[in-house]
Amino acid sequence: MSGWAAKRFWSEVAVETVGEGFTVRLDGRALRTPAKAPLKLPTRALADLVAAEWAAQEGAIRPETMPATRAANAAIDKVRGQKSEVAELIAAYGATDLLCYRAAAPAPLVERQAAAWDPLLEWSARRFGVAWQVTTGVMPQDQPRATLDRLAAHVAGYSAFELTALHDLVALSGSLVIGLAATEVQAPPDALWRVSRVDEDWQIAQWGEDAEAAALAATRRQGFLDACRFFAACR
Repeated sequence: MSGWAAKRFWSEVAVETVGEGFTVRLDGRALRTPAKAPLKLPTRALADLVAAEWAAQEGAIRPETMPATRAANAAIDKVRGQKSEVAELIAAYGATDLLCYRAAAPAPLVERQAAAWDPLLEWSARRFGVAWQVTTGVMPQDQPRATLDRLAAHVAGYSAFELTALHDLVALSGSLVIGLAATEVQAPPDALWRVSRVDEDWQIAQWGEDAEAAALAATRRQGFLDACRFFAACR
């Protein structure tokens, strides 16, 4: 017996101002989160993004095609109530940032990493007034306490909605620096995603890629792009 799936029951999707925020209505009924909280969104752009996902549904509702709605629900139901803890979790990635761990060999990979990663580390150093310790291999390398503290303070200043997007950007890329670069549009989202994939792309070039790994990489890439879009709509 196949599982039951909710189906589209509405005809009209509309965005409405609610106080200092916005909500999305389906045939006049305001959306609520899975925890039954009002889906109050901080910007018109974000409300439009959520509304477009609901308007695009046909037949059975497909949550996997609604990343902005899922992220908004998470921001309200989960992140908002533990904002400090989520900010600390995200900032902690700076202690083991992908961009600080380099290969010792072969030379072409070393050069690729430097070309892709050094500019972002240099940007973050200027932007946040921090310094990074770069190492080779996988043994832990301590980062300056001042660096971690300054980045943690910056991350703590984000809203619950922004933190929801930043969490995905950082977790998917493995780099706090890449995540912050995405929020400040230091490069196109797809270019930043490719920066996070230098090691994987090198391995693929040497040994090829199987279908399962390619599908997983495509899913993660799309999640990164969706998070970039969500963050941009928060501002």
